[in-house]
Amino acid sequence: MSDSADGVTRVSDRTIVVSRTIDGPRRLVFEACSQVRHLARWYGPNGFTTTTRSFDFRVGGVWEFVMHAPDGTDYPNHVEYREIVAPERIVMLHGERAGDPKAFVSTITLIERGDTTEIILRSVFKTKEQRDEVVERYGAIEGGHQTLGRLAVYIAELGVTAGSQ
Repeated sequence: MSDSADGVTRVSDRTIVVSRTIDGPRRLVFEACSQVRHLARWYGPNGFTTTTRSFDFRVGGVWEFVMHAPDGTDYPNHVEYREIVAPERIVMLHGERAGDPKAFVSTITLIERGDTTEIILRSVFKTKEQRDEVVERYGAIEGGHQTLGRLAVYIAELGVTAGSQ
């Protein structure tokens, strides 16, 4: 386990866990994780943008999107929602396309801590080698921290907007 400025990272044989405490209520953080209008504003590492092709937030529903890297590389993504427990947890199968044999299970857990929310991203891969590939080739740990950092900034902006109305 290693501490970082953004939270705690734990890496085991087939798992990556990245977490951060966000200044904002759990219901708002859940909304930001479950509505496409919000996801488009923060999802992905620094410098990335997201284009959604389809979005159906329900158990069995699918979110098809492309992440656009700053260098122009496009990364197709296919998420199938497996479990939704509002406002506590979202479990999804995440791959590049439907039926992707390398798809992995990601769980977003939201823990209410007064006026803040602890968000925990847990990704479980089929093999250690697959986990190692996403860490080394795609920078998954740093990308996870950056993504949660962008979420924290976005939630702060929503709070300012709500407070100024």
